[in-house]
Amino acid sequence: MKTGRVRVLDFLALIGRVFLTFLQHTGRLTLFVLWGVVHCVRPPFYPRLLLRQMIEIGYYSLPVVGLTTIFSGMVLALQSHTGFARFSAEGAVATVVVISITRELGPVLAGLMVAGRIGASMAAELGTMRVTEQIDALVTLSTHPARYLLVPRLLASTVMLPFLVVVGNIIGVFGGYMVGIYKLDFNPSTYISRTWEFLEPLDVISGLVKAAIFGFIIAAMGCYHGYHSKGGAQGVGAATTNAVVSASILILIFNYIITELFFAR
Repeated sequence: MKTGRVRVLDFLALIGRVFLTFLQHTGRLTLFVLWGVVHCVRPPFYPRLLLRQMIEIGYYSLPVVGLTTIFSGMVLALQSHTGFARFSAEGAVATVVVISITRELGPVLAGLMVAGRIGASMAAELGTMRVTEQIDALVTLSTHPARYLLVPRLLASTVMLPFLVVVGNIIGVFGGYMVGIYKLDFNPSTYISRTWEFLEPLDVISGLVKAAIFGFIIAAMGCYHGYHSKGGAQGVGAATTNAVVSASILILIFNYIITELFFAR
C-alpha cells in the first residue's frame, strides 16, 4: 500500500510530466512556425502552388462561410429584436447586427468553418505525404519541404481569410436586413441608415486583423500536425483531429486577446 506521501509525490510527478510535455510541444511548434515564416521571404517561390492554395482556401470555402454568416445574421436579428422589445429599443437591432457581425461573428465563424475544412485537409494531405515518405523524397530531390509545402499554405490562408470575412460580413448583414424588413417590418431606409450610422472603420479593421491571424493559425496548425504525423492511417487521423481542435481553441483564445487590444479602455 502506498503511503500518503508517496501518492502526493506521484501526483506531483504526473503534473511535472504534463507540464514538460506541454513545453516540449510548444517549443517545437514555435520553431516550426518560425521555420516557415523565415522561408516565406526566401527564394525559390512557387506561385502556381500559392495560387492553387488561394483558390482552395478562398473560392471553395465561400459556400460554407456564406451559409454560416447569413443564418447567423438572421438569427441575431430575431434574437436582438426579442430582447430589445422588452425595453422598447427595437431600433437598435440594425446596430447590434452590423457591429456583432463585423467585430466577432464574421471572423470567428469564418475561422472555425475554415479550420474544420482547410485545417483538416492540410493535416491529412501532409500527414499522408509523411507516412508514405513523399516528404523524404522531396528532400532527396533537393526541394525544401518548408518552401514547397508550408509557405504556400501559410501565405494563402493568411491572405484569403480576410477576403472571406469581408464577403461573410456583407452576407451576414444582408441576412439581418432581410429578417428586419420582411419579418420584423422595419423601414428599409431606416434600417440601412442605422446600419451605416453606427458602423465605424475600427469595427471592420479589427475583424480583418482577426481574420488574418486566424488564417495563419489554421495553416500553421494544419501543417504542423500533418508534418509531424506518424503511425500510418491512424496517425494521419489523429493529426487531422488535433489540427482542427488546436486551431479552433487558438482562434477563440486569440479572439479574446485581439478584442482586448482593440477595444479595452
